[in-house]
Amino acid sequence: QVQLVESGGGLVQTGGSLRLSCAASGRTFSSHAMGWFRQAPGKEREFVAAITWTATTTYYAGSVKGRFTISRDNAKNTVYLQMNSLKPEDTAVYYCAADTSLALITTTTAWRYWGQGTQVTVSS
Repeated sequence: QVQLVESGGGLVQTGGSLRLSCAASGRTFSSHAMGWFRQAPGKEREFVAAITWTATTTYYAGSVKGRFTISRDNAKNTVYLQMNSLKPEDTAVYYCAADTSLALITTTTAWRYWGQGTQVTVSS
């Protein structure tokens, strides 16, 4: 069992930065792929980024590639999402997720564990 708690969301102006954190509990954290998804009002939840349990491979949605960076610290049971050059269209609730197969890493329904989400609002 893995429990996930996100933090770091907030209000930022266009072009600003935020770093989201996701603290995980559970002894098997280091063996899980971890990911970030987001859901804007009236839209479906979408893939943002993911990282393998060894942190050797990362995956990004095209809309955030080059602006967002996912990383993890297995010693701290924490995964991060550094978000730079934020745009109003990045406004959403951001969710941390854990445990999926790499073949389905961008598929929302394929992830086993979810956090409760943290709000990110980018003002224009």
